[in-house]
Amino acid sequence: MRLLLFVLFFVLANDGHAISVQSGTLATIEQFPSKFVSKRNIHIWLPEDYNESNNYAVLYMHDGQMLFDASTTWNKQEWGVDETAARLNNTSNIRPFIVVGIDNGGPDRHRDYYPQKPFNLLSIADQKRFYQIPRDESQLLFNGAVNSDNYLKFLVQELKPYIDENYAVDTSKNSTFIMGSSMGGLISLYAINEYPDVFGGAACISTHWLGVMPHEGNPAPNTFYQYLTNSLTKLSDHKIYFDYGNKTLDEHYPPLQKHVDLIMKSKGFTKENWQTLFFDGHAHTEEAWQSRLEKPISFLMKKK
Repeated sequence: MRLLLFVLFFVLANDGHAISVQSGTLATIEQFPSKFVSKRNIHIWLPEDYNESNNYAVLYMHDGQMLFDASTTWNKQEWGVDETAARLNNTSNIRPFIVVGIDNGGPDRHRDYYPQKPFNLLSIADQKRFYQIPRDESQLLFNGAVNSDNYLKFLVQELKPYIDENYAVDTSKNSTFIMGSSMGGLISLYAINEYPDVFGGAACISTHWLGVMPHEGNPAPNTFYQYLTNSLTKLSDHKIYFDYGNKTLDEHYPPLQKHVDLIMKSKGFTKENWQTLFFDGHAHTEEAWQSRLEKPISFLMKKK
């Protein structure tokens, strides 16, 4: 159990070395300023044949430290985003796209990524209990009050306008997508629900429906179900992708994801705009997510 908690709640950071890529080019904006969240690095990946005359789709991805270069990550694993994105950009049925990797806020990660409206559906007593959960011996899991509404404001009001202004991108919702794993899956789903006019699709990888660590009687999943039941009706023309494994932390997800799938079906989602995939034997790791990364990106970026 301690290993699972370490994997889930470790302050994801690189070791201070510059991130490099094997395919395409990467530009890093250090300490991007914000009035909503703590400063963080932003990594913009461009395909090798990037051309200013094109209009690229944009994929925003959380936990930017972990996406491109295993030599700089805490666990020496990566998503392999540059290799997969380069390969897909050269595929005829995939629209050209760029990737914007957003570093997490270190100790602020959990409060930035935990969806605020579902958190507010918890009882006051449960909220207080969640706020007292330790990350480790020296700090709490939540480094302050839940801040995900402000995190989304950062994305929509500060980061996206910068990308729209400085890169050759299609700024419409149908060309703007968001993706993350674990807590990043939760905040991606929250983003598309709260800003359906900004994001046209979301990919939620190994979504952490538990909200916090596994424990008996956890009230968090029911608040996510309640929130989705009330909010999904406005996403009929959006794309939503889920996946999950069944090893390490992912072993808790199958029954929770199945419940979410029932909600998706009840809201009229079909294979045209919704996909849930199960990967037997996959663990809660970047190596697992790298091995199946092509599937969510292809689902989001497939040409009509």
